[in-house]
Amino acid sequence: MKKTVRYISIVLIGLLSLPILAQNGKIKSVENDYKDFAYVKTSEVLLEVANKGFKSSDLFQKLGNSFYFRNDMENASKWYAELMTMSDVIDPEYYFRYAMSLKGIGEYEESDKWMKKFNELNPKDTRGKAFLSKTDYKASIEELSRDDIEVENLDFNTEVSDFGTTEYENSIVFSSARGGGRKYRWNEEPYLDIYSVEKTESGFGEVTEIQGKVNTKFHESSAVFSPNGQYMFFTRNNFFNLKYKEDEDGVNRLQLYRATKSEDGTWDEIHKIHFNSEEYSVTHPALNLEGNRLYFVSDMPGSFGQSDIYVVDVNDDGTLAQPENLGPAINTEGQESFPFVNTNGDLYFASNGYPGLGGYDVYKSEELDKKVASGNNKNFPIENVGMPVNSQFDDFGYYENLVTKRAFFSSNREGGKGSDDIYTFVIPECEQLVAGTVVDKKTSDLIPNATVILYDGEGNELNRMTVGEDAAFKFELDCEMEYLIRGEKETYTSDEKRFTTPKKSQELTLQLLLEKDEQELSPCDDLAKLLDIPTIYFDLDKYDIRYDAEIELQKVIAVLNKYPTMTIDIRSHTDCRAPMAYNERLSENRAQSTRQYLIDNGIAKERLTAKGYGESQLVNDCGCEPTNESSCTEEEHQLNRRSEFIVTSINGKTCDDKE
Repeated sequence: MKKTVRYISIVLIGLLSLPILAQNGKIKSVENDYKDFAYVKTSEVLLEVANKGFKSSDLFQKLGNSFYFRNDMENASKWYAELMTMSDVIDPEYYFRYAMSLKGIGEYEESDKWMKKFNELNPKDTRGKAFLSKTDYKASIEELSRDDIEVENLDFNTEVSDFGTTEYENSIVFSSARGGGRKYRWNEEPYLDIYSVEKTESGFGEVTEIQGKVNTKFHESSAVFSPNGQYMFFTRNNFFNLKYKEDEDGVNRLQLYRATKSEDGTWDEIHKIHFNSEEYSVTHPALNLEGNRLYFVSDMPGSFGQSDIYVVDVNDDGTLAQPENLGPAINTEGQESFPFVNTNGDLYFASNGYPGLGGYDVYKSEELDKKVASGNNKNFPIENVGMPVNSQFDDFGYYENLVTKRAFFSSNREGGKGSDDIYTFVIPECEQLVAGTVVDKKTSDLIPNATVILYDGEGNELNRMTVGEDAAFKFELDCEMEYLIRGEKETYTSDEKRFTTPKKSQELTLQLLLEKDEQELSPCDDLAKLLDIPTIYFDLDKYDIRYDAEIELQKVIAVLNKYPTMTIDIRSHTDCRAPMAYNERLSENRAQSTRQYLIDNGIAKERLTAKGYGESQLVNDCGCEPTNESSCTEEEHQLNRRSEFIVTSINGKTCDDKE
């Protein structure tokens, strides 16, 4: 966006340390404006100097910055390009800004060149490392993009900045500069206030300023409401009780406030959050579904980048505990901002620190809030939400209602009404279907009356059907779920396919290829070898059936169901690397645990025997006597850690008969 995220999202950091120009009196005259971030006025004066032929690194830095921080990437890239021609030593951050400004005008290949240069000069910066780890980021984002989303610019947007939505009761609450009055020097637009607009059957009603003591003559934005509707957290300049305060560099920082709803419905009793500071900013609050955790943005000491996302517990009375940084799994050396947590616990946020389409992109980390609650604060995989939410411009402030299937986001993309606009779209229903036929693997003939079974990713049966003369099957599925589908028929070996459904609606077509049994099962056969079952793995020193073992045991169950007269002996073996008595006990427990799993899944206990053999039946020379040590390789030991499912009888024949 041309400015709003810039001045509300704490990107003032670092600008104060830029070199002060003194080579030219005209440049010197705008120093105070530059330090106060009055970039509209600054760029006009600096352009006048540059157009007269004056050249210096400081001039091009300031001129590039004056456009970059207003998101005029065309002019920013022009003046950063001039900076790149200078022989002076250039701060690596300018390579990053040049790359971002090029991306903002769609020059992706040229942008990538300067990102590589940035990484070479600053190899520890996560922004460069993230780029190198995914140089095909644009193709990846295109795969994540949705062609079934139609984005709509909201009617109540104005010619100034409107951004950042949340819902309260039957209204949309957002921030806007539409109020008129004093203008902010950064962009010559009025200061921001918080507004509300009621949802109607035909769209939206009249926009009104939020009632109470929230709005002042300075900036207010980013409201969020507690689940009981009694508290509101919001962002404001450091202006409280009519006192305006600045940090030691003369910058008025952003702070987090809490308001309480009065009996008449207005928002009063404004309180400052206890970890606010004059020396850093705290902004952009977002609450989880229960309202017991608040996410926000800050550049407080301990931050990884220019602005980071933090989380803090919310007490019953609306006060906050001590904040915690979400860490490098989410935060980069760049800017992370505008967090939002949906009712599933997924975190959405804006960032310019990851490879994206340009400016701020919206990213998602699934079930992050649940992981925070469990103490798992390191495993936060993220993904770009793709187009059309993201573009080569600034896209931020994502919000969605999973009940109404309506989402909102803010952007300064081309074609808008103002400098920042609010957009909306209907979240598409995701419909998944898997369909296909059961055919003979060798002849390609249809196999009528075969059974097709649908399992979830953990091996639980979800549905089954017997196919007709057309051998066709069809199942409805959920999106973004793992499934296994198996085809079976007597006198045929089964076939199965495992797959994960995408987030987009689709119909998956596949064939289940069954192969005619050329050789009947016989007594003494080992099902583990016939079914290509690897080792049934157990956790170290344990005998609980693991998830990956369940999948393999389902194959054994399928065969036992197919041959109801079959009985088997379950045999568990270990390698030699433990005391012999221990190995015997452990293998016996594992064999009995395997037998119990088959019983629990419908196999009659009379059909199953089980025994653990420890290390007594090694298949190679990897013994450990007498020291419990061996020079064998891990692969050689693996051959001894095996499970066997020996057919003891079938169709009236026993292993003794075979012998």
